Amino acid sequence: MIATTLFWLFALMGAAVSVAATMGMLSFILSFQYSAMPLVRALGEIGWSTGNDAIILAIPLYILMGEILMRAGIAERMYEAMRQWLSWLPGGLMNANIGFCAVFSASSGSAVATAATIGTVAIPEMKRHGYNERLFLGTLAAGGTLDILIPPSINLIIYGALTETSIPQLYLAGFLPGFLLAFLMILTIIGACLWRPEWGGRRSRTDWPTRIRSLVDLIPPLLIFLVVIGAIYAGLATATESAALGLVFSCILAAVRKRLTLGVIKLAMENCMKITGMTMAILVAAYFLNFVMATIGLNKQFTSAIETLGLSPYQTLGIVILVLLLLGTFMETLPMMIATVPIIAPVMFSLGFDPVWFGILVILLVQTGMISPPVGMTLYVVQCIRRTGSVNDVFIGSLPFMLTLGLMIALLVAFPSIALIVPEVLGGYRPSMR
Repeated sequence: MIATTLFWLFALMGAAVSVAATMGMLSFILSFQYSAMPLVRALGEIGWSTGNDAIILAIPLYILMGEILMRAGIAERMYEAMRQWLSWLPGGLMNANIGFCAVFSASSGSAVATAATIGTVAIPEMKRHGYNERLFLGTLAAGGTLDILIPPSINLIIYGALTETSIPQLYLAGFLPGFLLAFLMILTIIGACLWRPEWGGRRSRTDWPTRIRSLVDLIPPLLIFLVVIGAIYAGLATATESAALGLVFSCILAAVRKRLTLGVIKLAMENCMKITGMTMAILVAAYFLNFVMATIGLNKQFTSAIETLGLSPYQTLGIVILVLLLLGTFMETLPMMIATVPIIAPVMFSLGFDPVWFGILVILLVQTGMISPPVGMTLYVVQCIRRTGSVNDVFIGSLPFMLTLGLMIALLVAFPSIALIVPEVLGGYRPSMR
């Protein structure tokens, strides 16, 4: 049964069938081949329940919030503030790219929106100041991935929905790893530019009065972050309600800056509907596939196959990491996550790994996939904004940051408290591992 499933999965993917259609067709094949019951009749109920899930409703709200912020004129001033504070380091504006992405991620739920925003703002500066083009583009692609780790994160919501793990605890767990990863990325830039000083471009000059004045431009994302996250932990709103609050507040900020026009709203809504439609199609197909696999006993067979190997928990974890890293090189990150987490997570939980910790590990592996050639999502977002040259430049520029992500993954496995300490101290969480 496992061999048949893998055969059809890779055959459909190799035929360039879309991910949602692949999972849907695989569900039909497995249902007709291994079940005497008409499992297809459950598809309508699964689609309805998925669309009515309150947690899933947060996804379009966060996407729309990011789309409006991207068009509200806030990004340019935020980037200038980051330039004032971080451009003195070796690597100059490349450090500001990472800093901007880390701060913007705290007010946006979409990695695509973050990568597109930083690309639009920063690419003209790259040419003006003479930076190494490949490394500079790599910082944009890698920085954009911080959005799925630093709350509020759509991917953390999806993981929580798939595994029935607390979204607030996942949000708390994402803080320290997210900002630690941003710090490691900046260290990567500094190391590269100390090794090759000519990669660092021309330094921008500034002074302390200008730096202090620029702090005002960091207030909008901080306010949105406090509204979204603060409402959850103050007990005033659920994760979905806080997403709605964040959307309202982003609209207010855009209106204050006189950027909330009908054109902006229309474009933001169109992009939100496209992304949400794609996401929901994949989610419904994935939920139906998981229902079929559970009904025909494929999940239990997979778990039994793992147990018969006689591997230790950390040996099994090593295999899971390698498999997800490999899948990230040829699968889009969201479908990969939706297709694998419901199968892998129960096995890992039964081996004693903490659900919140494992969620952060999965997100880091997904991040690596987002900058892994040839299908890394943020690589193509940056290239589309760049419009000139070869996408291979972005591929090459992202390679150092893949190593940085590998280091972060190793640190998280060696020191689980990196992800668990904040939920434990602030959220009263009791982890199942140390």
